Amino acid sequence: MNENYEDIINLPHHVSKIHTPMSLWNRAAQFAPFAALNGHKRALMETEKQNQQMYEHQKDSSLSTDPQYENWEDYL
Repeated sequence: MNENYEDIINLPHHVSKIHTPMSLWNRAAQFAPFAALNGHKRALMETEKQNQQMYEHQKDSSLSTDPQYENWEDYL
């Protein structure tokens, strides 16, 4: 296989005789579900940061010295 696509690069653009071209609106809508994932990683990182802060706070709090809550870390 040719890495530079030289065998197909100069072929004419195919235009279907049966199907009409998709409008830009429909084309954008087709890929819209992926746009929802754009902020997902950032949201996960923020949640992780908040959980880490809560964990550190609880670890340093009086709960860690109370025998009743001795193994609270096992429930995380």
